Amino acid sequence: MSQDSEKLKTLVNFKKKLEKKIEELNAEIEDMTATLDVVNSVLLEKGFKRGDVKEVKEPKEEEQPKLHVTVTEEKPAELPALEPESVIPLKTMGDEPLALIYVEKEALHVLPDESKKFSVSTPPFQPFLVERVLMKMQEKDNELVKTGQLTPDKKFAYDIVNEGDLLREIVLKNVDEDRLKELKSSIRWTLEKMYEKTGKS
Repeated sequence: MSQDSEKLKTLVNFKKKLEKKIEELNAEIEDMTATLDVVNSVLLEKGFKRGDVKEVKEPKEEEQPKLHVTVTEEKPAELPALEPESVIPLKTMGDEPLALIYVEKEALHVLPDESKKFSVSTPPFQPFLVERVLMKMQEKDNELVKTGQLTPDKKFAYDIVNEGDLLREIVLKNVDEDRLKELKSSIRWTLEKMYEKTGKS
């Protein structure tokens, strides 16, 4: 009888974990849908070109942000090591430099091209990159810390360094490979839109 009771207990725990995972995935889908709405509205406002759709890495369809699902409930998420001390250039489709991402062991440093003079008040920097991408990643990790699935020192954090209105640097901490791909794409897209609004006027 005790064996049956143990099995039952295990099944109940497993059921709870599944329910929790479904909740998290639903929340993530909602976040991504909201992000897609913002991107679409920015594209409509700007009047997107064929090149824009191609660059957002869509195979002939409208933007669909990739949903990264990592089923690692039990593990306190270890971050896959990124290449130390590497540099990732971000450019427009026309090969115009936008920024450099310096990858260090503890953090990523996004340094915008100084000649572009990016302003933190130029859309879609605040509504899309900060609120829909960076803040959402931070909120998600804060929840994982609360439920004990992530240690506080491993949670995602960001810092926007500006001089007055001028964007000087974005510091990103605890970024794994999946998030690096998403961040690289989101930052490049945001800076290109900002450049189109201000740099070419």
